[in-house]
Amino acid sequence: RVSSVTERRFAMPMPDVSTKSLLTGIAIGAGAVMVLKKLCKYAPPKVWVHKPQGGKWGAINQPTAGPRETKELPRGKHALQLHSLATPNGVKVTMLLEELHERYGVEYDAYPINIGSGAQFTSGFVSVNPNSKIPALLHYEGKEGDKPTSVFESGSILIYLCDKFDKDNAFLPAVGTKERTEVINWVFWQIGAGPYLGGGFGHFYHYAPIKIKYAIDRFTMETKRQLDVLERHLAGKDGRGGGKFMVGDQYTIADMMIYPWYGVLVEGKIYGDAAEFLQIKETYPKLIEWAARVHARKATARGRKVNRLWGEPSEQLWERHEASDFETKTQDKLKSE
Repeated sequence: RVSSVTERRFAMPMPDVSTKSLLTGIAIGAGAVMVLKKLCKYAPPKVWVHKPQGGKWGAINQPTAGPRETKELPRGKHALQLHSLATPNGVKVTMLLEELHERYGVEYDAYPINIGSGAQFTSGFVSVNPNSKIPALLHYEGKEGDKPTSVFESGSILIYLCDKFDKDNAFLPAVGTKERTEVINWVFWQIGAGPYLGGGFGHFYHYAPIKIKYAIDRFTMETKRQLDVLERHLAGKDGRGGGKFMVGDQYTIADMMIYPWYGVLVEGKIYGDAAEFLQIKETYPKLIEWAARVHARKATARGRKVNRLWGEPSEQLWERHEASDFETKTQDKLKSE
């Protein structure tokens, strides 16, 4: 039995337990603490050496660039050739392309790049985007045989497409206007802020093979701060904003840049139960209203289907070559044939 001295030290009666059992428990506890300390304490070596990281992308990511396989990209019949995937960055582009089709009749071919299997590292794709990230666009606008214009990075693609096809400045206001500057402000805001949401919060909260409290706390705080930036802007606080969309009442590429990340997040459609974890419903009412307005657009619905390789079959249009493909080529239609 534990001595009366020990009982007095803990200021409460101790249960019957043998000394051996008590010492064993203490030893196990001490061992667990040592293991945790080793897991949580990392001293970087003088020279970093790459080792597979584990997790969903650990076998794909490497510290070198360039092609890993010789393979050309397919080419369709239209001047615009998109090579992408329906991730948030890919959806930005197809949302705009569908808006341009609806307003001006712009057509395009869209081919999927399966980043989970490493298709972004083929020689054809790397020749369009040396950074091996989707989306990437080729524009064949000269005579036959001329080298196409290659455009990569989602923000660059959206601005390029508007400069080429948005004759009415419907989605990007005219050069020299305050409204255009404000749209560009928010385009670049998303480019700078997005990695904290996706590569930071999304990775450590949802994808990482181990849960690290420090990392989750750090990126949760930053994600909620960004959500509050959007909430306050849409609510018209701080002397700016207050319209239906990010730049007044005009729907622009600023909305298309932000919605696939932050709009889909507040809708609860990415990162598992992140919307509950972040207290979206209780905290960001204006952001939720804005997301609903963007979501309701027909071009948004179509854009989210293009190059989607997962989810409900009716929401998957692996390749897009004609507007009629949405009616006849989604996976539910193809499987029923």
